[in-house]
Amino acid sequence: MYKLIAIDLDGTLLNSYGEITEKNKQAIQYALNKNIEVVLASGRDPKTMEKMSEEVGIKNYLIAGNGASVYDIRIKRNISENFLSKEKALQIIKICKENSIFFNIYTDIGIITESLKYNVKVFHNENSFRPNNKRTNIEVVNDIYNYISEKKLDILKIIICDENKIIFNNIIEKIKKVKDIEVLDVEHMSKKMIKIGTEIHPIEYFYTEVTNQNANKWDSLQYLLNKLSIQENEVVCIGDNMNDKKMIENAGLGIVMKNSALEQKGIGDYVTEDNNSDGVANAIYNFI
Repeated sequence: MYKLIAIDLDGTLLNSYGEITEKNKQAIQYALNKNIEVVLASGRDPKTMEKMSEEVGIKNYLIAGNGASVYDIRIKRNISENFLSKEKALQIIKICKENSIFFNIYTDIGIITESLKYNVKVFHNENSFRPNNKRTNIEVVNDIYNYISEKKLDILKIIICDENKIIFNNIIEKIKKVKDIEVLDVEHMSKKMIKIGTEIHPIEYFYTEVTNQNANKWDSLQYLLNKLSIQENEVVCIGDNMNDKKMIENAGLGIVMKNSALEQKGIGDYVTEDNNSDGVANAIYNFI
């Protein structure tokens, strides 16, 4: 019997427009009503995820920043942390600036950026459709290096983006030389859709996520399993991307989305419908 379900957000629970469908909400409530712990596990920051957890009725825990934090919703604070140090963050920022590549910083309260491009543009667009209390906090600053130097911040991760694969890969090789960090290997382009008025616009870009060493969703999930006295074979993990790979491989039941790059690698025990076809609901109703 499964006792916990960990669900990724982007490309999994959220459709291409950043929305959670009613069918997915109902499926999560169905699992919760059966006394199954449901945990959102995402690269997003805890404050944004807390609002999404509330939207689907999850009241206990979430895993944010690709495992940089385990957050207790009830007491509104992290109970496990693996943040990127200011020194490491500044080292990575310096490389990005010297090579003129777009990047942004995820902290425990939101996103810091110098412009609204790529992933930040997607979140900015999502905000236009959400009430004020459910928006992602985005702070646009003139110089991130100076901003990070002067502030005391809990840094979850750094996102690096570019449309040109050759330029992108060259920068990633330089980033990988920094010690004691994790650089997510993502081979495919991120493809998002945003609504501007009545028109739909695609946003496509290569990206990677840089976290502190050993910050990943599975290790954070193991911390939570120990806390809740749940065995690994009693866990269902649902995801679509390389930052979900470890938790999908190690869970009692690993489920990948049909829109996932993981399916092509033969990862996972089951392939559910894509994120625009209520794949999460399909998985929950099939196995719970």
